Amino acid sequence: MDKLTFRKATKNDAIAITDYLFLAMEEIVYEFIGEKNTQKAKDFLVLFTSQSDNQYSYQNCWLAEFENEIIGCACLYNGADLLKLRQPVVAFVQNKYNANFNPELETQAGEVYLDCISVHPKTQGKGFGSQFLNFLINHYVYQQNKTIGLLVDDDNPKAKKLYLNLGFKSVDKKTLVGKSLEHMQISAT
Repeated sequence: MDKLTFRKATKNDAIAITDYLFLAMEEIVYEFIGEKNTQKAKDFLVLFTSQSDNQYSYQNCWLAEFENEIIGCACLYNGADLLKLRQPVVAFVQNKYNANFNPELETQAGEVYLDCISVHPKTQGKGFGSQFLNFLINHYVYQQNKTIGLLVDDDNPKAKKLYLNLGFKSVDKKTLVGKSLEHMQISAT
């Protein structure tokens, strides 16, 4: 069996990043743009994945590859940088879609925030998601002594169980675009 490999994304990966971010956050992007339109949602994401210095930028993404094919993406950034990284996204949404757009803070200083992670549907259930998460945990938590934080939907008990099995602990509840989510973290201590 070929080994799963991981690498930082480049600007040339913007389309692949978009496809995986869309898998992870389809409903949230629809909230951002104010309609359930797949093409508009993907256009929105590719605009930001191809640019630097925003929360969905290729700069913040890791890719998982299997048999020379991208099969997953994770978007992570320093929680302390959320407002700076979110600003271009918020300005764009306010200007183009919703002048009152002002999403809740989903992370904070003191954690590397795993904004989203997804693997290709054809690879789900094969352990690739767990391997990807283990890579990220090893890289950030054990090599850099940082805390990883993430939000998990109450409607996704499978994901919550996976995070708990990997060592994440529930720390509180957060709200994002009106939805209540569980805030979980993992750290070396």
